[in-house]
Amino acid sequence: MAEFSLPANSIVKKGRIFEAPATAKNTKRFKIYRYNPDDGQNPSVDTYDIDLDTCGPMVLDALIKIKNEIDPTLTFRRSCREGICGSCSMNIDGMNTLACIKAIEDIKGDVKIYPLPHLDVVKDLVPDLTNFYAQYASIQPWIQTDTPPPPDRERLQSKEDREKLEGLEECILCACCSTSCPSYWWNSDRYLGPAALLAAYRWIADSRDEATGERLDELEDPFKLYRCHTIMNCTNACPKNLNPAKAIAEIKKLIVKRRN
Repeated sequence: MAEFSLPANSIVKKGRIFEAPATAKNTKRFKIYRYNPDDGQNPSVDTYDIDLDTCGPMVLDALIKIKNEIDPTLTFRRSCREGICGSCSMNIDGMNTLACIKAIEDIKGDVKIYPLPHLDVVKDLVPDLTNFYAQYASIQPWIQTDTPPPPDRERLQSKEDREKLEGLEECILCACCSTSCPSYWWNSDRYLGPAALLAAYRWIADSRDEATGERLDELEDPFKLYRCHTIMNCTNACPKNLNPAKAIAEIKKLIVKRRN
């Protein structure tokens, strides 16, 4: 699996060191990227020695402990703590993942934590996801129909048609996949990226949706879709074990089928 980190020419200085209490017997060192746009300083990496005997098992537990007990200026996103909301996505030990489901014991050596790669940083571990969400909105993620709904019930589908959505509708928009993709790094202004394309295929595959042709027409673009080169970083990085690369391939297949 590929590892990701900051570009080689990034200027990141050594920061502060917060040592664990002398009484701590089971410690782990966390090296965390720090950036405050308001102080005019270059980014830095602060070091925190954490007593694991007084900390929960996940990386997010350590981040919360640091913020609550050591350094309240540390900034990161988090919410559900159950791998459901996608808020705490970040780069941990060289891989994009969710801090709430990444076990500290699975990391050998120091725990290195950075924001998601190749996005503008709002502060510390918080990336700017404005463009990411705009791309998701651009695929119109809702059912589109021309026929009126049944007057007395919902739009139904068979169990077989519902099963076609498995592995698609579970996406939590954490951005781990898109920010692991080199094509997205260099073309994020025009390439929709794995997350948006997975979402697009989710609606294309939905038997209740009646806008398949229009959706495919909108995606048939040298950059929106075809910047994908099947590198597979997106599938490797997904914390929900989804397969965006397969969804993108299915879209390409449907476009070819329409042409023929």
